[in-house]
Amino acid sequence: MAREFDFYDRTSLKSYNLNESMRYQLNMLDRLDVFTRKHCENVANLTCRLCEYLHCNKGFTEYCTICAYLHDLGKLHIPPEILQKPAKLTDEEYEIMKTHTTIGYKMCMEDLQLRPYAAGPLYHHEALNGSGYPQGLTKKDIPYEGQIIRVADEYDAIVSKRQYKSHIGISDTLKILIENAQPPKPTDNAYNSPNLKDKKHGKNNPAIVRTLFKVVIDDIIYEIACTQSYVDELKDELKRFDQINKYKEKMEKSKKEKDKNYYLEGMKILMKNNETVENYMDIYEEYKKAYETRKAMIDNLYNEIKIIKKLKV
Repeated sequence: MAREFDFYDRTSLKSYNLNESMRYQLNMLDRLDVFTRKHCENVANLTCRLCEYLHCNKGFTEYCTICAYLHDLGKLHIPPEILQKPAKLTDEEYEIMKTHTTIGYKMCMEDLQLRPYAAGPLYHHEALNGSGYPQGLTKKDIPYEGQIIRVADEYDAIVSKRQYKSHIGISDTLKILIENAQPPKPTDNAYNSPNLKDKKHGKNNPAIVRTLFKVVIDDIIYEIACTQSYVDELKDELKRFDQINKYKEKMEKSKKEKDKNYYLEGMKILMKNNETVENYMDIYEEYKKAYETRKAMIDNLYNEIKIIKKLKV
């Protein structure tokens, strides 16, 4: 009965064709780690939509999308016990994990077909304030595609970790990206970190984070529409059950056996699938519960939009 909502369903990514070399690399990624493959697809989808909201031209959007698709290519060579570790990585393991950026860059540079998209793996963990890796670059040296992919990557990583099934509560995720877009305060521990080379900027590009708000709101509106469509279907089903109940009431009030059978047959005609006179009330209650749950979800989603619209970067 329940429908699962896909955060990344609305995308023009599929309109871009990946050549055979890219398909081969991505198929390798899929065979080694399904989670990483899905993450790459999500980040590419989100990057594509960010580019569109940022009014990038189609050529750059296509280029940036493919860069995003390949951004974690280097994880092919990260040991599975580190890549798939559920607990927090040790400092040594984290240093190994960080090499996926340079490994992915090298893989792209060694392949003539992938070479144009090497910026995806190399720059997606660089931060505007210089606290990122692998090179610790600052804003002026980080390509725009790297800045876009970073925001998409961070958003999907948090969404996946928190296992959202709906956009309810997603504003908390956006608040994390806002925090990472703000310059550190003198009272912050990171303010005097040797990795912090530019104290005027945060890690994320504020303009891209603001654009992410628009993408998320658009997705929430789409989710509301999908949920409302389901609510309308449930409403129709509840009307059917209400009609069955009316027949039952009339049947119970009837004194003639002929009339009782008439209303009983009316009940059966309105029933579907495995519904019976004995179990239909239980099914009716399930539909009512689903209807109320989805109605409440729509209210919560509208509230989420209100919260996001008030967020400032």
